[in-house]
Amino acid sequence: MALEIMNIFSSLVQKQAVDEILKCNDYTFRFGLALSYQNAIELIEMRTMSLKRYGRVEFGGGVINKIIKEFCDSPYISKHNYVETLHELIDIFYFYKNETLDLMSDDELIKFMKNSFDGKCQGSLELLSGRELDKMARNLRYGYEPDYSEDNEWEEEDEDGEY
Repeated sequence: MALEIMNIFSSLVQKQAVDEILKCNDYTFRFGLALSYQNAIELIEMRTMSLKRYGRVEFGGGVINKIIKEFCDSPYISKHNYVETLHELIDIFYFYKNETLDLMSDDELIKFMKNSFDGKCQGSLELLSGRELDKMARNLRYGYEPDYSEDNEWEEEDEDGEY
């Protein structure tokens, strides 16, 4: 009986999460992007796998919705790579929630991801994960600002051209 109740509850939670993701289509349609019911289920499954892989627990489906809404206007996302990109972004998000020791809120991390993806990474998920987010996580762990770079710490020349 308890197992049956758990299965019903799990099914209802999944249906609610899928419905929330599909509601994002109202917003993303203006960018030529839309998810099918099957796409939404696959995103939920990706989230579940990532949560297990990184030992995290989450309630509700808000992070997927936030990622969708933040990234849908990216010039580097089209209907041809939309679903695959979302899968990667979800997994990257949860990995870096751990790597940043939860020192950034979900919204701050998503915003940093988007700015880096559209900026320095020019749409490269490999550069986003392997360089920009790695550097940001390291900065946070050592007590620096997320966008700190030693390149910003150069000394100015004096009038004689010396440092």
